Amino acid sequence: MSSRVFFDELRTLGFASISAAYASVGASLTKPARAVCFTNNTEGDMLLTTDTDEDQIIVLAGSFKLWDLQSNINPQFDDKCVLPVGTQFSVKQLTAPVSGSVYIEIIY
Repeated sequence: MSSRVFFDELRTLGFASISAAYASVGASLTKPARAVCFTNNTEGDMLLTTDTDEDQIIVLAGSFKLWDLQSNINPQFDDKCVLPVGTQFSVKQLTAPVSGSVYIEIIY
């Protein structure tokens, strides 16, 4: 396991591109994610997912969710508790936003 971490490119989607159907937020992961932060600075409640056939994460208006995935690693087995390369995040609205954006920050 590397002792260094890096920030990946910011992923964002503006309110005008968010609807009741899932839309991709930035590019898919090109490196395994150790930590992820979902920020919703719109006034609409949002659902995020890595599988557009199911709702997975709710981020209420004006809030965020932060997960340190790597803190759950089992060093005895070096099980690499990360989101894998190729993971694509998507977002849809529960309530329609009129301004703001959804952001996804990744540490790998």
